[in-house]
Order: sequence, then C-alpha cells, then structure tokens
Amino acid sequence: MTAKNIGTKSSHHMSDAAEKEQIFHNLRQIADAVHTLFGPNCEVVIHDLSDLLRSLVYMKGDVTGREPGAPATNLLVKLLEQGSEQGEQLHNYKSVTADGRCLKSTTTIIKDSGGTPVAAFCINLDTTQYFNAIQALLPFIHDLESGIYPSKETFADTAVDTVRTLFGQAVEAIGTQPAAMSIEEKTRFIEIMKNNGVFQFKGAVEEVAGLMDVTKCTVYNYLKKVS
Repeated sequence: MTAKNIGTKSSHHMSDAAEKEQIFHNLRQIADAVHTLFGPNCEVVIHDLSDLLRSLVYMKGDVTGREPGAPATNLLVKLLEQGSEQGEQLHNYKSVTADGRCLKSTTTIIKDSGGTPVAAFCINLDTTQYFNAIQALLPFIHDLESGIYPSKETFADTAVDTVRTLFGQAVEAIGTQPAAMSIEEKTRFIEIMKNNGVFQFKGAVEEVAGLMDVTKCTVYNYLKKVS
C-alpha cells in the first residue's frame, strides 16, 4: 500500500468519526429539547450501536432507573435484527417498568450517510400519573353509581376492536392499569370482562394477554378462578 493510499484511508476514517460525533451531538441536543418539553415524567435515551453490551451513552431524565453504560434492550436488539424500513422505528408502544409503571415509548434507529445504523434514539413517557389523574376526575363527570359509561355503545369494525373497548372499560372500572393491579384486582378485572362477554370472541384470550402483557396461561388461570 502506497503512502498516498494510507493517507486516503486515514482521512476517510477520520471523516467517519467526525460524522458520527456530529450525529451524537445533534441527538443530544434533540434529547435535551424533548425532555425540557415533556418534563420529569419523560426519559430520553441515546444508544451507541457499536457496543450493544454498553450501548447507553446519554440519558436525559430518569424513568427506567438505568445509567450510562447499560446494555441495549431486547426490543432494540430485535429492531436491529429485522433490518427493514419497518424495523428501523417503533412508535407509541407500551412498556412496563420493574415496579409496574406503564410507559408510552418510541424507538428510532439512526443511520449515517453510508446507511449503517450508528445510534438509537428512544423516548419513554411515564403515563401513570396521567392515568391516575383521569381516574381522580371521573367522579366529577360521570355517575359512578350507575356506571362510568352507563349507556355507551361502540360500533366496532372488528371483534378485536370490541375486545379492546371492553378491556378499556374494565380497566376504568378497576381504576388502575393491569401492570399495577394486585392479584385480587386482576381477578376482579378478568371477572368483569368475562361478565361483559369478552371471552366469547375467538382469540380474545390471546388479545387480552397481549394487552395485559402476560401469557395466555395466566389469563386462563384467572378465568378458572372466576368460573
């Protein structure tokens, strides 16, 4: 290899490093802006995809209790494995913290000018306080003795839509998200849905299990309790 070629290769690598640094600089600025907008219930995380074992390199806010140096999540690894356009981003999905708080999350894979994934930009919004605030206000706008929605009818396009609507009404009846429910509340929760006919629909157990973030066996076990 000639001295000219060595110099060209070195310059190219320096250019790649400079581009990567600029990408992370821009992402840090965006992270600061997003966190400032949404406040303490928001956590913005930046991952460096060159080292998945210690990929978390920047955090603004603290919702999940992690620190810089933490590894990539299972979902992030899955997105990287998919590698398609659809696999490069996932928005408005539900995640749950170890202590049962429900999060609304988004993950986006960032590529350099050569199309190589170099970073992941993630936002986690803790929705627990917002949900609790809604529950606290419901008595002022609904007649709880006759039911939160005493005469509500939903005109769904699919059975899944109906199951999800009845699921949401059962959540409102209990007053807390499934991840934060006690065993007794989950038993009552399943009982409410059973009495409302949710499990008459084909595939309802799978749908409910997915919404609760539990296994089908868990749902069947609760159903046995209320049978």
